[in-house]
Amino acid sequence: MKIIELKAYPTSFPVPPEDSVTLGIGRAVKRDAVVVKVTTDDGVVGWGESHHGRAPGAVAHLVNTTLRQLVLGMDAADVVGVWGRIYKMQLGSHGMGAGTALAMSGIDQALWDIRGKVTGWPLYRLLGGTSRPIPAYAGGVSLGYQEPAALVDEARPLVAAGYRAVKLRVGDTPARDLERVAAVRKAFGDGLVILVDANTGYSVADARAAMPGLDAHGVGWLEEPFAAHDHRSYALAATFGRVPLAAGENHYTRFEFTRVIEDRVITILQPDLSKTGGITEGLRIAAMASAWKLSVNPHTSMTGLNMAASTHFLAAIDNAGYFEADVSKGNLFRDTLVGTPYTLGKDGCVRPLEKPGVGVEVDEEFLVKHPVIEGPSYV
Repeated sequence: MKIIELKAYPTSFPVPPEDSVTLGIGRAVKRDAVVVKVTTDDGVVGWGESHHGRAPGAVAHLVNTTLRQLVLGMDAADVVGVWGRIYKMQLGSHGMGAGTALAMSGIDQALWDIRGKVTGWPLYRLLGGTSRPIPAYAGGVSLGYQEPAALVDEARPLVAAGYRAVKLRVGDTPARDLERVAAVRKAFGDGLVILVDANTGYSVADARAAMPGLDAHGVGWLEEPFAAHDHRSYALAATFGRVPLAAGENHYTRFEFTRVIEDRVITILQPDLSKTGGITEGLRIAAMASAWKLSVNPHTSMTGLNMAASTHFLAAIDNAGYFEADVSKGNLFRDTLVGTPYTLGKDGCVRPLEKPGVGVEVDEEFLVKHPVIEGPSYV
């Protein structure tokens, strides 16, 4: 079962003003993704998602040139070997660092999709898991900077739909952030888990001002107050309050997570299967975290491919935390590009899909109709 073709499709669609969300990295103006297709010599096709890295054309070009040439002809079942070859020949020796991690993640996902289709097993079974409920929180590009009353109005139907946890966007100013958190807490009471994400929008002074209030409102975690590599600021912030610090969507491979874990500062780990090196590397990170009794709460990416893969992954590890459900408005990558990637149960949980592999198929006509839109996705 040899890899005979590999192709990445950069794809985008504009976000209409009424659906745009403002958060710590700006206002969303478009959505981007990179969809990877791998074909074997016996006709099996696997699909994966590489995170766009805010440069979808560049990430797709890396897949379609250097990485394609490295893996053509290799055994499609050899996920460890393919990962190791890309690491040796590109990421670990000649750079492109995060870009290579993004690009190889989609290839790895597609190979796992192929393995599941060949065996006839859903991915969670192939990974050693079982179908079980996974608690979900309402996340994605949603619940951003707005007046507190409007934020409560956005959260209300999500809570009514069954979500028992929501993630609010902070990183505006500590005072306005705490006003929004207080409004949601007052509206829904202590039974709702409130998580917050600053999208790297805080300074150390902001974190110092905000964290006591986040503690007072019983917030479950403060996500990415600072850039991923700003280890000193994370260490300082850990002394400002009790709210756990969360990060990981912008940490790449187990090698970066090694420092995160050993620093004992960030205690909520959030690797993204479309960014950190794929499912193969996600399993390694989860195993390391398990030894430290740390939960893994994957960041989900743009398309239903990543979302479906993340549910399988969580069903197969022993330290699974939350699934990040994408509740953003009008996400065509979730609703149109693929079939339904997950369904929320009345218990506030999701379960992995039962079809072979990742469990969703890609509408290739969508990719033709939605070519890449170059330029920044946030302004």
